[in-house]
Amino acid sequence: MRPFEGIRVIDVTHVLAGPFAAYQLAVLGADVIKVDDPNDPDQSRSSGTDKELNDAQMGTGFLTQASNKRAITLDLKTERDREILKKLVATADVFVENYRPGALTRLGLGYAELSKLNPRLIYCSVSAYGHTGPDSAKAGFGLIAEAKSGAMAQVGNPGEAPPLLRIPIADMYTGVHGVAAICAALVGRASSGKGQHIDLALYDCMVSIHDYAIQRYTFSGGTDLPRQTGAGQPDSPIYGVFSGRDGYLVIAAQVDDAWRRLAKLIGGDALAADARFTTPAGRAANYAEATRIVDEWTRERTVQACLAALDAAEVPCSAVQTIDQVLADPQIQARNMVIEQEHPVLGKVKLPNLPFRFSDCDTTPKIPAPLLGQHNEAIAASLGYSEADIAAMTKDGVLYSEKAAR
Repeated sequence: MRPFEGIRVIDVTHVLAGPFAAYQLAVLGADVIKVDDPNDPDQSRSSGTDKELNDAQMGTGFLTQASNKRAITLDLKTERDREILKKLVATADVFVENYRPGALTRLGLGYAELSKLNPRLIYCSVSAYGHTGPDSAKAGFGLIAEAKSGAMAQVGNPGEAPPLLRIPIADMYTGVHGVAAICAALVGRASSGKGQHIDLALYDCMVSIHDYAIQRYTFSGGTDLPRQTGAGQPDSPIYGVFSGRDGYLVIAAQVDDAWRRLAKLIGGDALAADARFTTPAGRAANYAEATRIVDEWTRERTVQACLAALDAAEVPCSAVQTIDQVLADPQIQARNMVIEQEHPVLGKVKLPNLPFRFSDCDTTPKIPAPLLGQHNEAIAASLGYSEADIAAMTKDGVLYSEKAAR
């Protein structure tokens, strides 16, 4: 059995942190029922997709975030559909939503209302700023949290606009925190018998990711403000990106043992014993010179030649890999980090796996992302609706499904 088998999750979320949290629960064995608005389905259903190739709204990101989930369509602005959702909630352990704070409460679907139907319900809300504070009513996305948190101000080259991070760090990191919080709430419920409301904010999560920046600023009395440092880390060299003859590599030789091995490799015993570089403080004080020496060595060689020499010397290093290189990496293949699924519309698709590895169960996502309304009938029947009820709701558009699902 996977860890969450027997747990039911109602997923009322859309791009991206909420769906990622629910996706992880689904991979870990929970019965996750994704609720889509038929008039405004999850935006990731259509992003990155050539719709001319299929009859389904199935975006490339959605293929991952909705794997192992079942799907039902409900327009929560109508009373009839809200009643179906409440029936689902009565059977659920977890409810995950990422609407703007107050939106579901105005529909009678907030924590206070749903916990009366199901006192054991764990209700996880994900939003840009959380349900309290002066910014709580504002809309926001991962990009906003990454910028406001101070993380973006530390990347890129000095004097240049910070680059987009190109991976949804705020959303994914918040999704991981969502799973951790839900796990904790489930453990707490086992002893208390009660559910609770989890209030997660993208902004909070991005501020919490700082491992030392806040401490450096406060411990220095506000004089040490972490800023952009380009491809290196001046206060902890050698740690950064270097150029080879045909590409880029990273070297992490910021600790004394690794530096000594690197120094001996590129400059012999004389460099390894050079008093300017034997301590972290010395290397930081002579950052430009230490970096120049390493950079001259790497620029004379191909990336692979650098890596071979560094690996032999046991200096931590890697090429800066592109996605095609990642997919071909034997380590990634050995760890089964890229999986293949058979999708009913798209055929074979390759997706990134989650990093969970358990000794007694397989958590590889097996079920492809659901089509819009694919499981309407099965879910409605499990709630006690008759075939006639389901047929009527389908005819009335209460249970809408897209062409490919029909």
